[in-house]
Amino acid sequence: MFLKLFLLFTLITILELALIIEVGTRIGVMYTIFLIIATAVIGAYLAQTQGLSILMRIQNELKAGILPNDALIEGLLVLIGGVLLLTPGFITDTIGFLCILPPSRRWFREKLKGYFRHQIYWQIYYGG
Repeated sequence: MFLKLFLLFTLITILELALIIEVGTRIGVMYTIFLIIATAVIGAYLAQTQGLSILMRIQNELKAGILPNDALIEGLLVLIGGVLLLTPGFITDTIGFLCILPPSRRWFREKLKGYFRHQIYWQIYYGG
């Protein structure tokens, strides 16, 4: 598992660096830096507004006696998206925006729910 994560992070870092250099040569260094800062600022704003919206939804569902499963998964996705948007790079920014924006976040939520169901099934029937 460690090796897979190490390779993933190394590959993403190399791809990000190559893409930043390519964008910098095409549009200029200052515009590239501006884009990186702009996506971080926009991402922080979106993460804050979406995060507060999800927090209110969780509170309302708890008050109604409902376990907020979907809202908790969406909160996790907004957190991950916010971290990715604060990380300099265009690949991580794209993934971050996909995690934060509601339509794509719902798609990710359903995929994660399927993954979690599979993990629970595996634990129950095969014991780990």
